[in-house]
Amino acid sequence: MFSYKTRGVCSSTINIEIENNVIKSVNFIGGCVGNLLGIGALVKNMDIDIAIEKLKGIKCGNKSTSCPDQLAQALMEWKKIKGVS
Repeated sequence: MFSYKTRGVCSSTINIEIENNVIKSVNFIGGCVGNLLGIGALVKNMDIDIAIEKLKGIKCGNKSTSCPDQLAQALMEWKKIKGVS
């Protein structure tokens, strides 16, 4: 399980389970529960690179980031830590 502390959004943490570069589960702590459950369901069993491509750069209102963007940031951080290119 990889935990990522979010920045600039309502959720505080994202817990992600990844196997063989595939997202197995995503659990957001805090934030808009229904939307975040939906995001987790949509990315389940998705390749992390595809999820990053789809979610990176999404903004929430006037914020420069969003929970989906923070998930992309978390996945990029996981890749960096694991040495996955």
